[in-house]
Amino acid sequence: MHHSLPPLSALRAFEATARLGSVTAAADELSVTHGAVSRHLKSLDAYFGTALFVKSGRGIVLSRHGETLQRGLGEAFARLRDSCFELKREVEGAPFTLACPGSLLARWLIPRLDHLHRALPELNVQVVVSETEQPGRQAGSSATLAFIEPPWPEGGEVIELMAEEICAVASPQLAANLEAAKPATLFSQKLLYTASRPQAWPEWARAQGFEDAQLDEALTHGQGFDHLYYLMEAAVAGLGVAIAPRLLVEDDLKSGRLVAPWGSIETPARLCLWLPGQTSPHVGQRLAEWLKQALNEPVR
Repeated sequence: MHHSLPPLSALRAFEATARLGSVTAAADELSVTHGAVSRHLKSLDAYFGTALFVKSGRGIVLSRHGETLQRGLGEAFARLRDSCFELKREVEGAPFTLACPGSLLARWLIPRLDHLHRALPELNVQVVVSETEQPGRQAGSSATLAFIEPPWPEGGEVIELMAEEICAVASPQLAANLEAAKPATLFSQKLLYTASRPQAWPEWARAQGFEDAQLDEALTHGQGFDHLYYLMEAAVAGLGVAIAPRLLVEDDLKSGRLVAPWGSIETPARLCLWLPGQTSPHVGQRLAEWLKQALNEPVR
C-alpha cells in the first residue's frame, strides 16, 4: 500500500532542529522564521501521532521516537547531498582537487596516483601542491592530505589515516661511522632538518633521552632546507644525518639508499585528510578509505 511522505520542508526543519538542538538555530540555518520551523514540527507530530521533541528546562530534546527519525533522516539527507554534489560535479566536469605538501606528493602520492584514478574514476581527482603547511588555508581545494599535529584546524572535518613516525636517516657510507647502540654518535655528524618541522629533531632526541643542550649545540652546526625533498637528497649524498617521516623515506630504506640505524619513534602528528565544510563527507570518506588501503599496500 502506498503511503505518502511528510513534506520535505518539514523533514528538513526537523533534521536541522535535531542536529542543532534549537528551533532558533534551525530557523537561522534554513533562513526561515522561528514560527515556520515550529509549524513544521507540529505537522510532523500530527503525521506520526507522537511528539518528536519534549521540553527539557528552557529547551527541547528528542523523544525516543524523535531519535529514531533523526537516525534515518541524517543518513537520508547525507545521501541526498552526496548525490546532488556528485551529479553537479559530473555535469560541470569539476575535478576533486586534493592539496598535498610537495614532499608528500612527490615521495608517496605520485607513485600511487594512477591506482587512485583507476580506483575512483568518478571523482576526477586532481592534485595540487599545498601553498601552506596549514590545512584549511589552501584556497579552492576539495581536501588536503597532510601531517597535522593537534589541535586540529577548525572549519572542516579531520579524518585520521595513520600515526606519524619519524626516524633519523643517513647514507650507508655515513652510517658506517655511526653506532646503532649509541645514538649519541650522530652528534659527530652534521644534522639536517627542514624549517617547516622544527620540532622533529627535539622529539626524536627526547625519545633517546638526550638533553636539550646536546641537541641545541649540534643544530647550531647543522644545515636547514626549505623542502623535505632537498633534505632527503642531501642525506642520500652523505651530507649529514636527516630527520624525516618514515612514510616518506620508506622506499629509500627498502632500496638501501638510506638507513635508519635507530629505528623510528611515533610523534603526536597524524597523517590526515582534511575536508572543508563544502566537501561532501561521503566523498571524502571514500577517498580516505582508499588512502588507508594504499598506506598498507606496496606500490603496484
